[in-house]
Amino acid sequence: MTTHDLFSLDEMAPDSARRVEVAGREIAVVRIGDDVYAIGDTCSHAEVSLSEGWVEPDDCAIECVAHGAMFDLETGEPLSLPATRAVPVYQVAVVDGRVVLTLGEDPGAAS
Repeated sequence: MTTHDLFSLDEMAPDSARRVEVAGREIAVVRIGDDVYAIGDTCSHAEVSLSEGWVEPDDCAIECVAHGAMFDLETGEPLSLPATRAVPVYQVAVVDGRVVLTLGEDPGAAS
């Protein structure tokens, strides 16, 4: 496992998303209030960046800007069509005000 210090939580507005690239993976980091989530940044339906979509705080989800597919931020599971496949989720936390991502060793596996 590897740990990556990404940025200060204060650099991200509440209810927003940001794309980061870490160890060759494109990841959407999403902030809802003071909680953060990390999921694969590519929609499983249309290969569009999820970080460009809309954060849905009440559903703890993100909606793809292209066709409206929504993904659960905790599980990566699609919550609506047209997506039918989950996106990976990653372990993320706020440590001393910093957003810290932990990745497993297998680049194809979610952590």
